[in-house]
Amino acid sequence: MEKHRKAVMAQVTGRVQGVSFRMWTLREAERLGLTGWVRNDPDGSVVALLVGSEGAIADMLERLWIGPAGATVVTVEFGEVEPDVVPARFHITG
Repeated sequence: MEKHRKAVMAQVTGRVQGVSFRMWTLREAERLGLTGWVRNDPDGSVVALLVGSEGAIADMLERLWIGPAGATVVTVEFGEVEPDVVPARFHITG
């Protein structure tokens, strides 16, 4: 991975499934120039891999606290990761 890019895994909890959170995340990530993916987890949370500049990732983490209309975010937990594969674009995986 390039030095000016970093990768963060984020988990968002609350009322985040059934409110188009993944599609909203995809659009916001694309606006910020991030690559990675977003998916629903069986525990009711939404998990995302965010890859990009430190500033864009910080902006996205702030936006995850807001989410789309209808969402109620309770927590946003995240940590830096070293992904095996860096996606070429941002996509929904599940």
